[in-house]
Amino acid sequence: DSSEETFATPQMSMKAGLRLFGNAGAEAVKSEMTQLHMRKVGIPRSGRDLTREERRKALEYLMFLKRKRCGKVKARGCADGRKERAYTNKEDSTSPTVATESVILSCIIDAAERRDVATVDIPGAFMQADMDRETMVRLTGKMVDVLVEIDPEMYGPYVTYEGKEKVMYLELLKALYGTMRAARLFWEKLSTQLKKWGFVENPYDPCVVNKSINGKQATILWHVDDLKISHVDSNVVSQVIDMIDEVFGK
Repeated sequence: DSSEETFATPQMSMKAGLRLFGNAGAEAVKSEMTQLHMRKVGIPRSGRDLTREERRKALEYLMFLKRKRCGKVKARGCADGRKERAYTNKEDSTSPTVATESVILSCIIDAAERRDVATVDIPGAFMQADMDRETMVRLTGKMVDVLVEIDPEMYGPYVTYEGKEKVMYLELLKALYGTMRAARLFWEKLSTQLKKWGFVENPYDPCVVNKSINGKQATILWHVDDLKISHVDSNVVSQVIDMIDEVFGK
C-alpha cells in the first residue's frame, strides 16, 4: 500500500526525531533508555572520577528515531564504536552469520520433509551478552535527563557538566549495539547455549545446529538475532521456542 510506504520515515537523529514526533518520540526514547536500565547494561561513573584518557576513549552514545510502517515511533540507541577500531583485532570483532546456501538448503529440506517452521527474534540480543573488557560510553543532554527520571538515586549523583553540556558516563556490563565486540559476544553466548541443550554445530556453517528429537532432526540456523527453527513435529518447535524464551526472552 503506497499510503503505508509514505507513512514510514527514514531514521533520523534524536534531535530531529523529537522535533518531528513530539511526545511519541519522547516516549520512544524513554522506552529505549528504560531497556538500557532494566537490562543493567552499565553502571554510572562520574566524569570527575575518570582519567583524561578514560574520558577520551569513551564511546559516544547515539540515539536515532524513525516511524515504522505500522505507525509506531521507534527509538534505537547505540554506541559509536569507531574509536575501538584502533585497538580491536578483526578476529575479535568478526561474528559468523549463516550462509545463504545454508538458508536455501534448509528450506528445501523443510519442504521435502514437511517440517513445521518458525522464525523468532531475540529481544535486545546484544544487551544479553556480558562485556569482556572495560568500555565506557558517554551520554549527553536529553538521554541523561531520561535516565535520571527513570532512577534519580542511581543516576542523579553521576551527572556532570563539560562546558554547558550535561554528561554522564556508563561503564558497560553488557555488550551494546555499536561496540566492536557486541555481535561476536552474542554469537558466542547463543551458540554455547544451544550446545548445552545438545545441538551439534554443522561442520560447514557455525550458524547451523542440529539435534535429533523424538527420532527426527531439529534444525536451528540464525543470522545475528533472527532464528529459524524446524522439525516435523510442531510441538517440538514450540518446545524449542519456549527454551529460547526462558533464557533470552526476559
